[in-house]
Amino acid sequence: MYQFVLAMVLGAYVGFSRLYHFRFVAREPMLTGVLQVLRLPPQCTFWRFLASLHLGIAKQLLTVQRHMRERVWQAAHVGLRAVTLDTDTTVHTLLGHQMGGRKSYNPKNKGKKSYQPILTFLAETREYVGGELHNGNRPTGPEIARHLQSVFQALPADVETIFARADSGFYCWDAVSAHQGQGVQFIISARKTARLVEELKAAVWRPSPRRDADGQCEFSYQPDGWEKACRFMALRYKKKSKPAAADEPEQYQLERILRAEAN
Repeated sequence: MYQFVLAMVLGAYVGFSRLYHFRFVAREPMLTGVLQVLRLPPQCTFWRFLASLHLGIAKQLLTVQRHMRERVWQAAHVGLRAVTLDTDTTVHTLLGHQMGGRKSYNPKNKGKKSYQPILTFLAETREYVGGELHNGNRPTGPEIARHLQSVFQALPADVETIFARADSGFYCWDAVSAHQGQGVQFIISARKTARLVEELKAAVWRPSPRRDADGQCEFSYQPDGWEKACRFMALRYKKKSKPAAADEPEQYQLERILRAEAN
């Protein structure tokens, strides 16, 4: 197990992002010398090794990763006091009838079953901080809160200020409460509901000199099911009409067509 994990770490160190790339250095003397093997195994062997691991091993690997991150930061004098966390879900399309597969949001393969893993990365260094495999359904509030708590614990102790960003898939009170409980400054994309649209219409819009938007507003709003109101910000952009192509025929209005038929 140690040699397999060490081989994957060394591959990432030399710049390989996929196990398929190991075939280019299968007989590289320095790499095989460190691993004490004649040649690296093919890609399928690495995948069988990963598939054989128990789910409990994932927590151990994340713990090892956290200690390695702290040592690398100390050795490289990174010294980040403020970090930005980007949390999102991705779609992993499934073939066949695998356990946990669901038909849900899958833009490239609509109607196919998939998983929706939850992943969090560090924006400053592009490091993977934490994640978990999830079925094809949208993650629930407690699942999101549990994931965020594990991510906060995985950060080095030297980090003092945490910023976080997430899309509308994490728009729930559990995510807001998890961020506020750790003193994290966060921004989450809101889902456009009927009540929120009414608030946007009644808001006072002002120019947006620091952004490319045509207007911005700010208001306090408490969605249904939330324990307290939060600060909401919105940007407004003016839609630009698309110019008609030169080779397209002229589109007559219905009134003009009816008049022509009447004549």
